[in-house]
Amino acid sequence: MRKTIFKLLLVLGLCLAGLGTTLPVQAKSTPFWQRPSEKKAYPNVKKHPKLWVLVSKKTERTYLVDNGKILYTMLSSTGSKGENSTPTGTFTIQDERGDFFYNQNSGEGAKYWVSWKDHGIYLFHSVPTDQNGNFITKEANQLGKRANSHGCVRLSVADAKWFYQNIQTGTKVVISNSGNIKHLVKSHS
Repeated sequence: MRKTIFKLLLVLGLCLAGLGTTLPVQAKSTPFWQRPSEKKAYPNVKKHPKLWVLVSKKTERTYLVDNGKILYTMLSSTGSKGENSTPTGTFTIQDERGDFFYNQNSGEGAKYWVSWKDHGIYLFHSVPTDQNGNFITKEANQLGKRANSHGCVRLSVADAKWFYQNIQTGTKVVISNSGNIKHLVKSHS
């Protein structure tokens, strides 16, 4: 009797498993610009008191660096050319930060912003939103591929939120046109 029940359960299980593979899966994947840039955990800033931020305009990446080592790499998009170009040089994270802003002149806003120059003018923030806080997909899809901001540094939504919650006022920020990351890390560490 036990063998018969076992065989029936086995056959039933195989039939159900077979049905499962023929049904379409409707799960939507989260867009890359909403997720963390890496599959590993963000660094614990308390364990890295000398952590600093490197932005390469050439690679469109933001690097979290400590003791000459890159701890985490974020996709980013810097300012387009001309008057919207992202300033280069060495800066520090300033006191100003917030969870949302909207600029009526540019017709864009963003979430999770942190100031690094001119007290609220140049920011790290999420990919852009409209006035209602809805992400602008066309712009978001350019993250890490093209310089397209008005001078700020755009990050994925998850990266921007982590940055907003964890990067401390006074943290050094280096923004460079160079793509020679090893040299930049070594020369600024």
